[in-house]
Amino acid sequence: MPTPFSLEATLTRAWLRRGPLACALLPVAALFGALGAGRRLLYRRGLLASAKLPVPVIVVGNIFIGGTGKTPLTIWLAARLREAGYTPGIISRGHGSAGAAMAPRAVTAGALAREVGDEPLLMARRSGCPVVVGRDRPAAGRALLAQYPHVDILISDDGLQHYALQRDVEIVLFDGRGAGNGWLLPAGPLREPLGRRRDFTVVNGTSGGARGLAGPLFFMRLAGTHAEQLIDRDRRLPLAALASLSARVPVAAAGIGNPGRFFATVREAGLVVTELPLPDHHDFLDEPFAGLDADIILITEKDAVKCGQIENLKHDPRLWVVPVTAQLDAALAEQIVEKCRGCSTA
Repeated sequence: MPTPFSLEATLTRAWLRRGPLACALLPVAALFGALGAGRRLLYRRGLLASAKLPVPVIVVGNIFIGGTGKTPLTIWLAARLREAGYTPGIISRGHGSAGAAMAPRAVTAGALAREVGDEPLLMARRSGCPVVVGRDRPAAGRALLAQYPHVDILISDDGLQHYALQRDVEIVLFDGRGAGNGWLLPAGPLREPLGRRRDFTVVNGTSGGARGLAGPLFFMRLAGTHAEQLIDRDRRLPLAALASLSARVPVAAAGIGNPGRFFATVREAGLVVTELPLPDHHDFLDEPFAGLDADIILITEKDAVKCGQIENLKHDPRLWVVPVTAQLDAALAEQIVEKCRGCSTA
């Protein structure tokens, strides 16, 4: 029987083209689309409750299932909003955490990833913004505003399909896979139709990821130029210099939605690596590095959040973290700020 990870990989490959497997799933996709359209109609008609918060709400999300780079985009956006004079806060579900199913919970820099989620913890550390996690997005937003009354704008991380929370700006993010085959789940990778309304479309990567996408596009690049040793984050080296530390080929490991994106970042820096893709939000409790014949293991910041809290990994000198920073056209931030300043408050 295939493992969930291998099944996910099979579906991911099928979603990039309109092959036999994707075509066979089209009737189920039609049902999925009808149910989604009905749900959206109920919210538009007011038959399902949708809450408006007293500050502008920006949703950063995707319709392509899996990771597209929402966390670095959210961190970038928080910084640009602060530069524009806002005091932003971030709400998130906290995928894979105990807090995802519990009452809203504030994320501190020293919180445990298993309790609040790896991405919210990374956002709290990198952005310096108040972060609250909870499955109920309106409740999470209200809890954040009550605890941090100086916050005057909210970013909802990965909340595009959470229509119970009204939003003032929607940002839909794609990556190098574009829209895949353009079909809805499970025949394709899309949670909602490609033509759904949105305010801004961002493509993480080159123009190749724009295939199938219409309208004005903004392109995002994730820049990673150096690595930091996990046991001593003050020890930094250019990525290209890491090869000189070992006679063995470095390993690049990634437990993110699209591991290939991380591997490409490392290769662009001039490193030849052995790739170790892991499931998204991997907990690392299975000790995936124990049997590796490597002196250097490169990991993402998202994975470092968890590895740094596991006793037998946080002291492993082989682990090096590769921070990435989102780079986007400044015009995007200007247009988002302009739209937010035109929003009326509740």
